[in-house]
Amino acid sequence: MSTTEDFEAINVEELTESQASREIIILKEQIRKHDISYHSDDAPIISDYEYDRLRIRITAIVSRFPNLKGEDDPSLYVGATSDIGFSKIVHEKSMLSLGNIFSREDLNSFIDGIRRFLVELRDNPDLLVEIVAEPKIDGLSISLKYENGTLVTGATRGNGIEGENVTRNVMVIDQVPKKLLGDFPELLEVRGEIYMTKNDFIELNHRQSETNEKVFANPRNAAAGSLRQLDWRVTSKRPLRMFAYAVPVSSKPVADSQWGLLERLKEWGFAVNPLSQVCESVGKLMSYYENISFQRSGLEYDIDGIVYKVNRLDWQERLGFLSRAPRWAVAHKFPGEQVRTKVLDIFVQVGRTGTLTPVASLEPVNVGGVLVSKATLHNEEEVERKDIRIGDTVDIQRAGDVIPQVLRVIKEQRVEQSTPFIMPEKCPVCDSLTIKTAGEAARRCTGGLICGAQALEGIKHFVSRQAFNIEGLGEKNIILFREQGFIRSAADIFDLSTHKKEIIYLEGWGELSIDKLITEISNRRVIALNRFIYALGIKQVGQAVASLLAKNYQNYQNWSQSMINAADKSSTYYSDLLDINGVGSSIAEDLIYFFCQPQNLEFLNKLVPKIQIQEHIGAQDQSSRIFDKTIVFTGSMSSLTRGEAKARAEALGSKVVGTVSNKTDYLVIGSDPGSKLAKAKELGIRVLTEAEWLDLIDN
Repeated sequence: MSTTEDFEAINVEELTESQASREIIILKEQIRKHDISYHSDDAPIISDYEYDRLRIRITAIVSRFPNLKGEDDPSLYVGATSDIGFSKIVHEKSMLSLGNIFSREDLNSFIDGIRRFLVELRDNPDLLVEIVAEPKIDGLSISLKYENGTLVTGATRGNGIEGENVTRNVMVIDQVPKKLLGDFPELLEVRGEIYMTKNDFIELNHRQSETNEKVFANPRNAAAGSLRQLDWRVTSKRPLRMFAYAVPVSSKPVADSQWGLLERLKEWGFAVNPLSQVCESVGKLMSYYENISFQRSGLEYDIDGIVYKVNRLDWQERLGFLSRAPRWAVAHKFPGEQVRTKVLDIFVQVGRTGTLTPVASLEPVNVGGVLVSKATLHNEEEVERKDIRIGDTVDIQRAGDVIPQVLRVIKEQRVEQSTPFIMPEKCPVCDSLTIKTAGEAARRCTGGLICGAQALEGIKHFVSRQAFNIEGLGEKNIILFREQGFIRSAADIFDLSTHKKEIIYLEGWGELSIDKLITEISNRRVIALNRFIYALGIKQVGQAVASLLAKNYQNYQNWSQSMINAADKSSTYYSDLLDINGVGSSIAEDLIYFFCQPQNLEFLNKLVPKIQIQEHIGAQDQSSRIFDKTIVFTGSMSSLTRGEAKARAEALGSKVVGTVSNKTDYLVIGSDPGSKLAKAKELGIRVLTEAEWLDLIDN
């Protein structure tokens, strides 16, 4: 390959246009290659000095021959082009989100749940539960991996399983230690929050505005945008900071408490939040919450709540995790900022499950740094209860500083001729009747798949990032293909190649673009069971429930047949469904209803042969003695609670159910085992005492 020295043998002023044209092609290719090595592969081939010379050379040539400047000219972008993106890093331990609480009652429930789960707390109400309280920084979560005290990788949270490789960028953040101080383990992962102070944010936006560059909405967006720059040199100029708060992976123990862990982080050279505090009671936690809430506006950085963590690390380990969040930590969110505006109109949206949602169109207003022009009114009961009308002056807030909602109507400012809002009896999209089931707040369209809104939203959900993740099938293209009759249901997506000759002639499409989409669709025919279940858009079945179902039923055939069989509520299939922790009777009813609908079965029969649904592969230790075993617990246990026993069994790869059957491998009994013991003996199921059970899993 030609080098910059080869190019510079001929002065730019002496180049012919033909020579310049050939050289530009080579320079563009070289620059693109080095951008990829810098920003995607994190493996630079040349020095910064050599890279800059390539850019200087091509700029000089284009200045002399402006007609040779194309849309891919390097001067039009900084760093790698946007289609390169970042490589991925799989987290050794998932970066889960936190559950949220909003009141003292919620906090009491959180503490009570810990006491019920841990046997020593259940049996000793006087034993204190120390909680570390920390301000919840409104920033971007980061994972840093160190080997022998040297920073080797940095990754964003991403989807919690894998994040973006931003190693090069975190290397230029001053508050991120590149070399650890003091005594540290060989292998270490540190997690924290990347943020930007309020003053730094204002100064950055001022600079961005002066140079006609993007102005950020708030410090969090500024921090996220700065960290995820494809050119690390841009990141280096941004005032990013970091607070460290966790060590999920370590080659040796570093502390026995969360507070001790924070002290170790400081010793290693990390900044930790100085406002953190250990509290021994709900009263002290609430005092801390109120104190920080009072200080909130005067802090140099944005916070949106308080994080509570069990102080003892051994208790954290035993408490473990629910499907989406740890049992040992929770976020106590602050009330959102409230502002006053007017309701300009009320319209109705139809969701993918047919739910009709009234939405207020608002006079645009700034709430917490975000311009808000719409707010959900949830359902007709909520509209009636608050008596919200078109033309009303209302107070709104962003719930959890995210979702806009109407708090109250200022009735003394209401115009006399206003009339109450009435939900339509017919769907505003398909004109089908709407129904309101007793006990439910929501009104639903009965049109099902004939309702364009439901079909559209269902397909959008089907191709979304957390489902089949088919890029190139956004709302605009889905609408276009539906209008042309190419996609009637999501199953038709995998037959889109049969319409290639017709699509080519549609506006905005050509052979290259349709081939790219067809390839993308083909690459998405293989899907994990949990993602497939989520993609179906079954009411109340989000990512967490889909993962629980996949873990419990292992493969599509077992799951689908079990759901069909669960329609018989006297069957073991129904009781097994209810035995899944996190699947209550309401979710069970929605699952059964989905599989009772002929149109849904027809859809599945059409879809499933076109794809490959992978069996669920758990993260459990397959070497454990109870991996893939079905366990039933009965009676009262002395050394651990039923909840902890179940959690430990599931962590080792077993399936815990509530009913003894011929599928049961072990019945674990405590005191007063009851009728399940008799049933197990009748079926010849192996029975273990609590001591025998602990010996089985611990040895």
